[in-house]
Amino acid sequence: MTTPGTLGARVRTGIWWSALNNLTLRLGTLVTGILLARLLDPEAFGVFAIALTVQTALMTLSELGLAADLIRHGDIDRRGPTIATLSLVSSGFLTVAVLLAAPAFADFFAAPEATAVIRVMALTLLLAGIGVVPFARLQRDLRQRELFHIELVAFVLSTGLALGLAVAGWGAISIAIGRLVSQTAVVVLQFVLTRTRPRVGWDRSVAWSGLRFGLPLSLAGLLSLGLLNVDNVAVGRLGGVTVLGLYSIAFNLSSWPSSIVGTAIRAVAMPAFAEIHRSGTGDATATLARACGLTWAVAVPMSVGLAVLAHPVVTILYGERWAAAATALVWLAPLGALRILIDVWVAYLTAHGRSLLLLGCQLLWFLSLVPAMWWAVQGRGLAGAGLAHIAVASLVAVPAFLVALRIAGVGSGPVVRALGVPLAAAVPTVGVGVLAVTALDDPWLQLSVAGLAMSGVYALAAGPHLRRLTLDDAPADRPPPPTAAASTVGSHRAA
Repeated sequence: MTTPGTLGARVRTGIWWSALNNLTLRLGTLVTGILLARLLDPEAFGVFAIALTVQTALMTLSELGLAADLIRHGDIDRRGPTIATLSLVSSGFLTVAVLLAAPAFADFFAAPEATAVIRVMALTLLLAGIGVVPFARLQRDLRQRELFHIELVAFVLSTGLALGLAVAGWGAISIAIGRLVSQTAVVVLQFVLTRTRPRVGWDRSVAWSGLRFGLPLSLAGLLSLGLLNVDNVAVGRLGGVTVLGLYSIAFNLSSWPSSIVGTAIRAVAMPAFAEIHRSGTGDATATLARACGLTWAVAVPMSVGLAVLAHPVVTILYGERWAAAATALVWLAPLGALRILIDVWVAYLTAHGRSLLLLGCQLLWFLSLVPAMWWAVQGRGLAGAGLAHIAVASLVAVPAFLVALRIAGVGSGPVVRALGVPLAAAVPTVGVGVLAVTALDDPWLQLSVAGLAMSGVYALAAGPHLRRLTLDDAPADRPPPPTAAASTVGSHRAA
């Protein structure tokens, strides 16, 4: 069994590699997006956004939460063939369904030109289903260095094809073809680096336990993606393809913190929480509170800085014709910090087998967001979409997840207190940034002066708190006191 100390070292190494992966690829994606924005018009971006909305939603459903089941349980050699069979059947069925239903999806968004793009993107569903077992093995073993190399190869292929075909005048389908080729490379490299080959098999007990855990998790993931795409539906239906293109730029920018910080943490949090849960060591509340405190302290300045500097960021990166996207980015940026925090909670609930609790939280969030989003977009346009997101996430999702964590045995008090200092430090940080942006007219000056001022204020206000968190030993790396151990064992039995 892996000792907690070894686990802590693996987690730290995994986070560094995952952060490097996401930072490198995010910067590369940013440059690619800028080049594509110069080559394509907002309408083409809107068409691709429609195809991506369909593909990402169905990608989660096709996988049935089976990768997470393998990561949580381990024993991949025994469980893998059955899980591979389930994933292959599910992804194959959905691929065929999307190929046939592509015209209907395109008509729903009032964009018939998206049909071909949706069909190309549908093929990535089957590829992802084929690679579920080697992907789970890499994730469970925290092999983030190998995953970085895989993503780097995929990024080079995807970017090269997308830019080349866009220059040749292929339009939105150029991005889709790049995604398809890169997904093919990802699956091949996953099998090569894990030194495995595709294997299918059937074990009824494995299939039943995998579906019992994975189906609620898959539905929760589908709802999570729905939360991030219901705005695309509302904006596309009410504003048209061009407005959707503007909104997609704003949403992509708002996702920077989640992509860089959140994805790095997600890659290691669930395997680490699962290992701690299996070993029965550590105080669950203290471990989660510290993880939330570190994550939140990094996510808050990135998100509030992006909100305050929305206009200069958009105009500098994409040009004045995309300036309207800043209207949505102002409100979408804070959502990025909340998404990162909730991702930590999702990883904890998943690792502890609480997929039904997770499904309940996501369902409540989704049912609250749909009417709020439709009403807000009708009344406030692009800004309304961002407002609806941040309001529902703050007032509905966060309380719901705190209740779920309490049911799972985590005290909400320490978790909430861990968020206080970064949130308080954000107040003067935003104030200084708004003053600097208002006083200056040139976007470059706004970005540089306000960015430096905000960084300095936040460092002064939250720096000592962040330093204490990073220097303190992780609770998982030292034996828990007897009382904590007793309470933890109780929560394990309940799970």
